Amino acid sequence: MSQLVEMFTDGACRGNPGPGGWGVLLRYGDVQKTLHGGEAMTTNNRMELTAVIKGLEALTKPCKLIITTDSKYVLTGITEWMDSWKQRNWRTASKKPVLNVELWKQLDELVSSHSIEWCWVKGHSGHAENEIADQLANLGIDELL
Repeated sequence: MSQLVEMFTDGACRGNPGPGGWGVLLRYGDVQKTLHGGEAMTTNNRMELTAVIKGLEALTKPCKLIITTDSKYVLTGITEWMDSWKQRNWRTASKKPVLNVELWKQLDELVSSHSIEWCWVKGHSGHAENEIADQLANLGIDELL
């Protein structure tokens, strides 16, 4: 796992729920790759999760990764809540089913083969790569509509 890959992800929604999009900027050395897509009826949280999932699915081998997101939902879910959810059979502390469980399970499986450092950045704060991911997420919506 010698190669370091940087991944910047974002999700967007016009209406919540409503049409949504996701965007990913992948960087490996001097090489950059962008990904984006959309869904007709979704939520912002689902698009934030989908962006990370699609970015991880694009990798062809185990990597050392730095994943930067502006989603506290994704960051807190993966770094703080997921272990407890799994121990409780995908239930929250209040015994309710975890929302977006199929995406969380998919993400859980995908992260297992990589070494990941998670970073949070404030959205719409001028962080160059986060702004690119945001533009890609909005492009996903535009292409859908």
